[in-house]
Amino acid sequence: MIAYYLALPFIYLLSLLPWWLFYGFSDIVFFLLYYVVGYRKKVVWENLKNSFPEKSDAERKKIMRKYYRYLCDLFLETFQTLTMSRSYALKHCSLDVKAQELFKKYYEEKKSFIIVMGHFGNWEWAGNTFSLVCKHQLYVIYHPLANKYFNDLIIKIRTRFGTKLSAMTNAFRDMVGYRNQVTATAFIADQTPFPENAYWTQFLQQDTPVFRGTEKIASKMNQPVVYVSVKRKKRGYYHITAETLFEEPAKTKDGEISEAHTRRLEQDIREQPEIWLWSHRRWKYKKK
Repeated sequence: MIAYYLALPFIYLLSLLPWWLFYGFSDIVFFLLYYVVGYRKKVVWENLKNSFPEKSDAERKKIMRKYYRYLCDLFLETFQTLTMSRSYALKHCSLDVKAQELFKKYYEEKKSFIIVMGHFGNWEWAGNTFSLVCKHQLYVIYHPLANKYFNDLIIKIRTRFGTKLSAMTNAFRDMVGYRNQVTATAFIADQTPFPENAYWTQFLQQDTPVFRGTEKIASKMNQPVVYVSVKRKKRGYYHITAETLFEEPAKTKDGEISEAHTRRLEQDIREQPEIWLWSHRRWKYKKK
């Protein structure tokens, strides 16, 4: 509790810094994190080495340095939502015209849908933009933090522009509860499930477990599954695109949805590898 109240004024002050000073501070954090602390460098290096065996050490080191710069920006950018204006949010994270047309079409048809995405780009800002631009009520499935105070802060950040949250353990029950609304429910589908109940596939050249929950819920609710990508255009600017993977998930085979969104995420990562969450222990479980 003490740490939270000590950190809160600093977080608000940080969110109010002008652009050049904000990213200057991020550069300092990068230097400390990468060169002094060495935060999870072994994990990142191992993940990059196994995912890109065709690349040289020099190429992987270049990706790793870029990743840590992005990670520092991402962490600090999350706090900007506390004080950013609507115009700033839309300027720095834009929604593709074709994606807007797709979401508008679903809304006019009174059709809810499921968003599936990864820890790629600034997924926090993408939620802000969707809620500001689109008419669907956005629900984001999230994993609550153990610390109540910081969890409340994250909820405040994520819901400031109208997004609503649903705890991962209650996802299906909540979706049934709001099934009469026109909604979009977002799943971050590249987290690490327990291996016993997972769907196993090849992802970045490694045996990888994938949560079945997204696929199961999509099939039960029979809502279109839309893959959303958040690319980084340049520092501090992101662009969101979207494409429908399945119009009628109830008609899919076992594993088909999981396979499809995993392949799309892999494609994004290969195109812009430095903006995926490499410090996450994605491959801590091995296939038996």
